[in-house]
Amino acid sequence: MRILLVEDDRTIASGLQYSLEQEGFSVVLCADAASAQEVIRGELGSIDLCLLDLSLPDGSGYDLCRMIKAAGDTPVMFLTAVDEEVNVVMGLDMGADDYITKPFRVRELISRIRMVLRRYQKQPQHVIQLKHVTVHTLEGNVYKHGVEVDMTALEYRLLLIFANHVGQVLTRAQLLERIWDVAGDFVNDNTLTVYMKRLREKLEENPHKPEIIKTVRGIGYKVDG
Repeated sequence: MRILLVEDDRTIASGLQYSLEQEGFSVVLCADAASAQEVIRGELGSIDLCLLDLSLPDGSGYDLCRMIKAAGDTPVMFLTAVDEEVNVVMGLDMGADDYITKPFRVRELISRIRMVLRRYQKQPQHVIQLKHVTVHTLEGNVYKHGVEVDMTALEYRLLLIFANHVGQVLTRAQLLERIWDVAGDFVNDNTLTVYMKRLREKLEENPHKPEIIKTVRGIGYKVDG
């Protein structure tokens, strides 16, 4: 597996490169946006994942993410400082797959990288298990502890989006782009809030402390498998 690492802090970059290579990854290291753009133009086809710092001396991780996603579907993760965390929503809306906030544990980063890579490699599933909830995608049925749950078309569509993106942070904007009501109209932000509440009431053991569809404060939602 080949990773493009774009990080201008030499200490962080060298430490990350060493750790990734110890895990068996091949690392292409760039210290600025210009050199990263050259790699994206010439070598993106051989890159399995891009790990981008948001703040670079001659640009930003956003610009690189936009360039990567315009060229194909290579997974992207952001390295972000604490004060940039809320701004990462813009990157997720561009198609980035995940982010991790500095300072971070290397083991956590490696785990998150492997999770993103698995998501891109796996084949479509006909039965998806989310803790005590089972989704049968061929039949369009949902079960909670083995008992079928009655769901509207939009509730099911919303659940299916989460089920197909396990482990990925989804912003409200991304969800709104993917759902529409039965009349074919786009769902607005307030309506999404109502449907999220209904979905949790039907699926969670305790809707006030959700274990399946978790809120990522200031960004959106995430489902853990």
